Amino acid sequence: MSSRLNRALGPWQLMFTGLSAMIGSGWLFGAERAASTAGPAAILAWLLGAFIALVIAAMATELGGMFPVAGGMVRYANLTHGPLVGFMAAGANWLSIVSVVPVEAEASVQYMSSWPFPWAQGMYHDGVLSPSGLAAAAVLVVVYFLLNFWGVRFFARFNSAITVFKLIVPATTAVLLMASSFHAGNLSGAETGGFMPYGLSGVLTAVATSGIVFAFNGFQSPLNLAGEARNPGRSIPFAVIGSVATATVIYLLLQCAYLGAVRPGAGGWAGLSFSSPFAQLAIAFNLNWVAMLLYFDAFLAPSGAGATHLASSTRMTLGMQRNGTLPDLLGAIHPDYGVPRPALWFNLGAAYIFLFCFRGWGILAAVISVCTVISYLMLPISALALRHTLADRPRPVRVPVMRVTGALAFMFSSLLLYWARWPLSGYIILLMLLLLPLYLWCRRQDSWAQHRAAARHAVWFMVYLPTIAALSYAGSPQFGGHGWIAYGWDLIVVAVVSLLFCVWGVRSAVPVPDLSLMDEEDDGLPDIGH
Repeated sequence: MSSRLNRALGPWQLMFTGLSAMIGSGWLFGAERAASTAGPAAILAWLLGAFIALVIAAMATELGGMFPVAGGMVRYANLTHGPLVGFMAAGANWLSIVSVVPVEAEASVQYMSSWPFPWAQGMYHDGVLSPSGLAAAAVLVVVYFLLNFWGVRFFARFNSAITVFKLIVPATTAVLLMASSFHAGNLSGAETGGFMPYGLSGVLTAVATSGIVFAFNGFQSPLNLAGEARNPGRSIPFAVIGSVATATVIYLLLQCAYLGAVRPGAGGWAGLSFSSPFAQLAIAFNLNWVAMLLYFDAFLAPSGAGATHLASSTRMTLGMQRNGTLPDLLGAIHPDYGVPRPALWFNLGAAYIFLFCFRGWGILAAVISVCTVISYLMLPISALALRHTLADRPRPVRVPVMRVTGALAFMFSSLLLYWARWPLSGYIILLMLLLLPLYLWCRRQDSWAQHRAAARHAVWFMVYLPTIAALSYAGSPQFGGHGWIAYGWDLIVVAVVSLLFCVWGVRSAVPVPDLSLMDEEDDGLPDIGH
């Protein structure tokens, strides 16, 4: 087996991996869930989500340009803060990506359940897939696996071919729905409790749990595939920023179309529930050919996203192996196809575990969103730390005013975690802490001195997680807390506490990063400084 990947991806192919990951099941269901949580102010939720994603993506782009390696998103924290923090951040990141693979399959089957056939309608009941629906989703996951099995070139050609179609269908759907039925009063909320019927907390919760963070999480794909980019210094920023900006336009169009087309009943926006939102709206307005197109795209869009996230999570597994926190077997790369096939099989198994444990799109999307937020936390901390410890390292992308931008990125990530609401925020933080025994087993060969050094650089992170959980528990009822901290003040407290932890986290970085952890794949690359 080889240890090197094929650098075969150009800038457009790399950007299409990000777009394909973003325009998946999120466009099929995100608008409906955001509207039910925030009402017409869901538009603000998408804008806020896009802004936060761009700020965090800027951190990731600077890091990715400096270190264009496979599974980059799981490797930066290991470089700056040692194996313990690296493992915790990587674990959250890997969970947030590999769990998307089954959720895309579930989305396809959920849309299929609205077909006018008894066998199809029996696949989805009361928010979860039936046994037949699970079987259909399991087959789709195998399809995603096969698209990755024969190399990155095969995957990239398939992905590029369908991404253009995936952009055209949602944009066309939004325009036609607005042309067929658009009630401008819905956007002002004149008859449904105002523009912000569930308050600012509804908007913030929509960003964190209604699929918005989940949708924008696809910007990680170009970073995780950076080890296979031909000119990563130029391709990575183009791919990351371009994919986020394009996806934002598509999602805003869809949200406006959904809000303008739907007439909320007595239960208001929160009372709306569709199994196939846009397809059912198209049928209601006699746009039957659009509905048929949507049913077809309900297979195609999630399939592209599922295949992309499986590719991304596989490179994350490879990156974690090269961090020294997974067995060497998972680092083997096929000599002919340049694919880490053992890691691919490993992620297939993980995808099936998530599929059978979480049997509905909405349930799993909320869990993924919170794991995603935890995975974001280390990006600004690592970027800020490297400005001090590797000040002379060439940076193809240099984020302006890094001290301010990095602090804001960490603060936004902490607020997103808080907005996810108690007890979900607490459950996911507990899951992160439960990874510790796995870390100790993977690093069982380390000496006591090595464990002590890793713990010294991780103290701030181990204190940060329960602190945010405690603030979530004690916070305002608007975010699921017990009301010990009044609404409004709770947001200020979380913001201030996060900034203090940001300073502590940056100061806890290793003083001299071990570049051998990252440079193993860089030989043969063009000079990234030019």
